[in-house]
Amino acid sequence: MAEALNGLKRTCRCGEVTEAMIGQRVTLMGWVAKMRNKGGIVFVDLRDRTGIMQIVFEGNDQDKAATLRSEFCVAVTGVVKKRGGAVNPNLKTGTMEVEGEELRILSESQTPPFHIQDGIETRDELRLKYRYLDLRRPELQKKLIFRSRLAQLVRDFLTSEGFLDIETPDLIGSTPEGARDYLVPSRVHPGRFYALPQSPQLYKQILMCSGVDRYYQLARCFRDEDLRADRQPEFTQIDMELSFVDENDVMDVNTRLLGYILERIPAIYEELGFAPELADAARAAAGKIADSGIEKMPWKTAMDLYGSDKPDLRFGMPIIDVGDVVKDCGFAVFTGALASGGFVRGLNVKGQGGMPRKKIDKLTEIAKTYGAKGMAYVAIGADGKVKSSFAKFMTEEQMSALISAMGGENGDLLLFAADSFKVVCASLGALRLALGKELGLYDEHEFRFVWITEFPLLEWSDEEGRFMAMHHPFTMPMLSDWAHVDEDPGSVRAVAYDIVLNGVELGGGSVRIHIDTVQEKMFEVLGFTPERAQEQFGFLLTAFKYGVPPHAGLAYGFDRMAMLLTASDSIRDVIAFPKVKDASDLMVSAPTEVDPKQLEELCIKIDIPEKE
Repeated sequence: MAEALNGLKRTCRCGEVTEAMIGQRVTLMGWVAKMRNKGGIVFVDLRDRTGIMQIVFEGNDQDKAATLRSEFCVAVTGVVKKRGGAVNPNLKTGTMEVEGEELRILSESQTPPFHIQDGIETRDELRLKYRYLDLRRPELQKKLIFRSRLAQLVRDFLTSEGFLDIETPDLIGSTPEGARDYLVPSRVHPGRFYALPQSPQLYKQILMCSGVDRYYQLARCFRDEDLRADRQPEFTQIDMELSFVDENDVMDVNTRLLGYILERIPAIYEELGFAPELADAARAAAGKIADSGIEKMPWKTAMDLYGSDKPDLRFGMPIIDVGDVVKDCGFAVFTGALASGGFVRGLNVKGQGGMPRKKIDKLTEIAKTYGAKGMAYVAIGADGKVKSSFAKFMTEEQMSALISAMGGENGDLLLFAADSFKVVCASLGALRLALGKELGLYDEHEFRFVWITEFPLLEWSDEEGRFMAMHHPFTMPMLSDWAHVDEDPGSVRAVAYDIVLNGVELGGGSVRIHIDTVQEKMFEVLGFTPERAQEQFGFLLTAFKYGVPPHAGLAYGFDRMAMLLTASDSIRDVIAFPKVKDASDLMVSAPTEVDPKQLEELCIKIDIPEKE
């Protein structure tokens, strides 16, 4: 039978009990993690978000304690003592116990559908259906606490730098560029829709026009796109915008922000019981930032060397261009790619010349998923003998020159892709990452940051049949390139920058266009008529007529940052109530059908096409 508190007050949490409190009477409240009835004595492990405390019932309320089951919610009053039996070095309270004097059962629990403990092998679908139980596990509790502390560090730093925390609307107008919007019908304006913000981009630029000067927000954002391990349909951004700055100013303040975070999170790791390696890695990264800042790398260099605009720099294995070496060889795959304007590039996998053919074939399949038609290889044995998928098309001199250009030595495996720039980069970049992980070429606990700069301003869309903004239509072009935008739009670089951590884009931003002639030309290049530009962005363009300052900004994926800093495998581990791959919430069964009366009020009729 459930009991009431009747004025009983919790004096501290389970994990807050220390040896200095031995002899004191405490009242703890939480959930029963485990109960052990030894006949004359009952042991109860009481759990709350801070940890576990062992309660011993011998005499007082012993019979009542014997009725407890897993996940009963209880309150216990008793005296803190040193443990009478063996200590538990895995618990920060493992040298103490509470001698129970009074037990109140606040509510009973049914048998949970899975054990509430770390390391359980339970289907994700079941865990997410009963997310409130899953969140009781210490592993997830400490990640949510870490996320909260991380948010506070961000707020503390940005406030100290003169930023104002300002909220922007969640019901906005739909934007034509970027990912699909989530739409919200208006009852007051039949047939019209709000959109949920993909980012606060336009509003934060308006704030710069308003004289705010420095803005930030932990903003909720929404994108109707396919999910991956590090994406959700609704997510949180650390969003910021600054006036009277250039790109170096933005990178400087954010380099210092990351340094500030890394200096302080080791204490949080240690308090919450994360792996010691994480604290060591954070200290090392903080020291490196303090000494030399964060490396900057142009987009073209990143693509050429690593096949990705978010390179993982924890290990080497750069991509090597061998087009000049093989341009006159007899291998048609190489020469054909070069003749059609493509590239021939390769990876030197050191010490893997003896890799079995089955593994090489698996690597080839990986390359194919990124558009490659196949993969050529050269395996150099420990004795210097060469095995190759294309040796018969090469002279000895040509093969020797190719191996030399790749830095090949006895025992190495050389892998090659020949195709367009996009396919070669994507396939070799993916192979590099797969090999780096499989061969253990990097320290999994290292934090390696890099700024990627000088992105292309525009990218061609085959679907749209036009150039589209790689970031958004308000990104400032490099004015040295802008003069050539009519004859070669694809060559124009943007004043844009991404911050990358361990091969994952952590955040990105750009200097914004504040020069009206440049903005008008940008719309023209993107295929906007003046009328359409005014229709979509009229309020912003009008605001820009009243003294717009030069401004720039950046936004981090906050969930992604928390995921990386806690070494989590999925972004769902650091979000209280995440969605699954089809964007549904298994706990509340959303999305749901709605009452026809609601649709009638919104002037909406549903016409779902029949599945073939």
